[in-house]
Amino acid sequence: MTTTTSRAVARRPRAFVRVVGPEAEDYLQRMVSNDVAGLGSGDSCEALLLTPKARVIAPMRVLRRGDDDFLLLTEPELGETLRAELVRMRFAAKAEIELEQHRSYLLFGEDAAGIPNDDYGAPAVEVLDRDPPEGLSWLSEEDLERRRIEAGTPRYGREIDERVLPAEAGLVDRAVSLTKGCFPGQEPIARLHYRGHANRALRVLEVQGAEAGAEIVCEGKVVGRVTSVAPDRALAYVRSEVPEDAVLEIGGAEARLH
Repeated sequence: MTTTTSRAVARRPRAFVRVVGPEAEDYLQRMVSNDVAGLGSGDSCEALLLTPKARVIAPMRVLRRGDDDFLLLTEPELGETLRAELVRMRFAAKAEIELEQHRSYLLFGEDAAGIPNDDYGAPAVEVLDRDPPEGLSWLSEEDLERRRIEAGTPRYGREIDERVLPAEAGLVDRAVSLTKGCFPGQEPIARLHYRGHANRALRVLEVQGAEAGAEIVCEGKVVGRVTSVAPDRALAYVRSEVPEDAVLEIGGAEARLH
C-alpha cells in the first residue's frame, strides 16, 4: 500500500448536494446508511444511498456544516441522481435539497486541514473553495488511480454498480451503521452481516498487463473478474473460497492476491 508523509495535490472531481432545513438531520438519518446524527459541526462520514434490496444508488461523504446544514460529496456523474432520489423520497420533510457548486482538490499530508479522505492509502483531505498551496507537486490521474487501486478502494462505475452488494465491496465497515436504526437496504445488509457471508470480495492483485473486465481463472475455473487496473496491480472481485496463496491466471498472465 502506498504511504507518504510528504505533501502533494491531486484533482478529484465531485458533485455536491446540500440538504438544509429544520428536519435535514432526521431525514438524512432515515435515508442514508451511516449515523449522520452523531456528527458534530465540521465532522464527516462515508455513507450510501441504497435501494430497499441494498443496491447502491450513490456513495457519498456527508459533511455536517451546521445544526441543520449538510453537504453531500459524491461522484460527478451522480449529483443529479442523488438530488433527485432524495427529493423523490422527501414527502413532507422540512428540508431543501439542491445541487451546489464548489471548487475542490485532494491534499495529501499528515498535517493537512480539510475533509478527511481515506481512499488512497495515505493521509489526505478534500479541500473546498480554496486555492492549493504553492510549490506542491501535482499527482497525475494515473498516479491517483494507482493509489486507489493499491488501497483497495471501490469506485462507482467500476467496482460499484447495480450488481454489487456493499459487503462485497468492503463498504459495510466504512460506510454503514448497523446500530442506528432503519434505512433503505438496512435489512438485507444486516441479514448478510449477522447470518451469512459474501460469496466474493474485492481484492488487490499483483499482475502485469491485465485489462478491466477480464476473467480470473484458478485451476481451470472462473473465480472472478477484474474491475480496475494499474501497470502492475489490479482490483478484482474474487470468490471468497480462493486461498490467499492461490496462483491465478488473467488473460494468460499469472496473478496473485496482494
